[in-house]
Amino acid sequence: MTAAAEHVTRVVGAAVLDSATEPTRVLAAQRSYPESLRGLWEFPGGKQEPGESARGALLRECREELHVELELLEEVRAPQPQGWPLAGSAVMRVFTAVPTHGADTGLSAGEDHLAVRWLPLADPAAVLSLPWIPADLPIVAALLELLRPRVTP
Repeated sequence: MTAAAEHVTRVVGAAVLDSATEPTRVLAAQRSYPESLRGLWEFPGGKQEPGESARGALLRECREELHVELELLEEVRAPQPQGWPLAGSAVMRVFTAVPTHGADTGLSAGEDHLAVRWLPLADPAAVLSLPWIPADLPIVAALLELLRPRVTP
């Protein structure tokens, strides 16, 4: 592993859907910190710890942040093999997921977020118009494209 690769911050995010087969909504979480990102929206998730798999980190982070157990589905393909570029040397891998106990059970904002909100996938303009963290916006667009064939109006 090169010195540059060792200093990459690996982040994981969940595009939580209300259904694996016929999704109608995706969950967005509103950041509470840092101040520069407060009030902006993102996919829930967080940092991948050394020795932790991306999927394992995502399940742990969503348990801690949203108080929910998820079933991870597919990865939203990034333009780079290591993930979506974020600020500095950070990269993020995003996976679609569904809550194991139903879309409307157990989800809460927790300490890391001001709020969580379900967004209608049938209205991509509404999803894209939310004030997302700038680095997440291309991921949101890729997610909408990935899900387009499955979304029922």
